[in-house]
Amino acid sequence: MSKQQLSKILRISAQNPPPANATLQLMRLWAEGITSHTPLSENVRIERATFGPYEGDLITPEGGDASRLTIYYHGGGFFLFSSRTYRVTTTNLARATKAAVFVPDYRLAPENPAPAAHDDAFAVYQWALKKGYALEGVALGGDSAGGNLALATAVRAREAGHPLPAALVLFSPWLDFAEEGASYRSTTDDPILPVPVLDGFKFAYLGNGDRKSSKATPFDADLRGLPPTLVHVGSWERLRDDSITIVERMKAAGVDAELKIFDGMCHGWQLFAPMLEEGMASIEEAAAFIGVHRAGLPRLRAAAALEMPLHWDAARMTQLTR
Repeated sequence: MSKQQLSKILRISAQNPPPANATLQLMRLWAEGITSHTPLSENVRIERATFGPYEGDLITPEGGDASRLTIYYHGGGFFLFSSRTYRVTTTNLARATKAAVFVPDYRLAPENPAPAAHDDAFAVYQWALKKGYALEGVALGGDSAGGNLALATAVRAREAGHPLPAALVLFSPWLDFAEEGASYRSTTDDPILPVPVLDGFKFAYLGNGDRKSSKATPFDADLRGLPPTLVHVGSWERLRDDSITIVERMKAAGVDAELKIFDGMCHGWQLFAPMLEEGMASIEEAAAFIGVHRAGLPRLRAAAALEMPLHWDAARMTQLTR
């Protein structure tokens, strides 16, 4: 049934293609409208908020615990989208976790190349700690480029000796910029991220820079001591092997990491949650995972594991990004 639902959604989406010969600004306006008519979760409050200099959506469910927070980094190849685009995912995540969700509007490329988004993502986490959110109640999540940011933020927090989040939830994280995974070649019919689109995103953020730079991807990072992590990916994705490989590496590093591959799902299927059973299931499972690991355990995993001192401290797409 879910594959039939997805097929119908993709057929409808194909009726609203990206504008031809669009400027960067027009392309982003088009992208913002993709989810504008999709129903959001009920019984949540959305307000524009700032964490230091970083603005975004702060979403709180009715009767929820506002002291517990998930920071969710939106996707879009470091190039498109915003907190508003992702309200389908984030309002449902707030409802399902029964806690607050903050979605920062980090800087986008090509105006702000690497590592701008990564610096913003880490700074938002630091600000959440300074605001006094309960350490055992903070989780990080994200999809695609945002999944990269969530994982990179956790690695950077551990390296800085900061308290770590209670859990990570990553939806199809984009990590393998060198495209060493076989799925980049075997998945020739990806309906969301064809070669020109993904290449355009990559060039916008990295230019001709190192595809394995630790400033842009945590794919080759030391993963020891990271918090419990849940990774979801669709079987119909060029990025599929990013998820498979990172979970393998996390397990080898002693991290409690879980992988679920959703059969027949494409990149970003959670955005279709109200109309797609697998989309809502992914969000609900992520929320349950966060809940399990918000058990009040102290966030001293980094210091214990590494003996660190704890302290606070399309072709058109290519044209647009060049």
